[in-house]
Amino acid sequence: MSEIFKNKVASIDELTALIGGTPSKIASNKVITTLDKHCKNFIKMSPFLLMSTSHRNGTCDVSPRGDQPGFVYIVDEKHIIIPDRPGNKRMDSMRNILTNPYVGLLFLIPGVEETLRINGKAYIIKDQEYLRKMTVNGHIPTLGIGVEIEECFIHCAKAFKRSDLWNPASWPNKEKRPSVHKMIADHVKLPGLTERDVMIALDESYKKRLYN
Repeated sequence: MSEIFKNKVASIDELTALIGGTPSKIASNKVITTLDKHCKNFIKMSPFLLMSTSHRNGTCDVSPRGDQPGFVYIVDEKHIIIPDRPGNKRMDSMRNILTNPYVGLLFLIPGVEETLRINGKAYIIKDQEYLRKMTVNGHIPTLGIGVEIEECFIHCAKAFKRSDLWNPASWPNKEKRPSVHKMIADHVKLPGLTERDVMIALDESYKKRLYN
């Protein structure tokens, strides 16, 4: 346990006392257990989601998933499938799912400040009748992440309003943005690997290996 933080909240009772009050009736009653027409439409319009997973030992991970709007396949009111597009082959999320199936999803639509949250159980699937429905550029995903929905609800927009995320005027100038290529080169520490090497490798991956 970290000794850096000296004054930690230690119980639910203490947390409740510090936050104060109770959730509004809207916040308390907004959770539903199946996808209605509104949730289905939100998912169909979303090109991007964040998926949180955790290993049975307690370690956690959050992974971005994205494609054209509607890339998540809706099976029915209780089940959706996220296609597993080519990545870095670390398989952090799927390794976690195999030890602890519970996942949390956060769906985003550009320009919409509210987000759709879905919680449930995930399974790594090989069902071709579903995977074929998510074919892009002739490439059928090898695997999918099927989610059995337990909770879904809209999350309020306060975080997006505070961050001003969808306002292009708030975005940092290109010259001020962190160099991701340099960050990777410095983190990897491979002999002779330069910022330019990383830039070329990533550019090639983005151009040639988005779907295969």
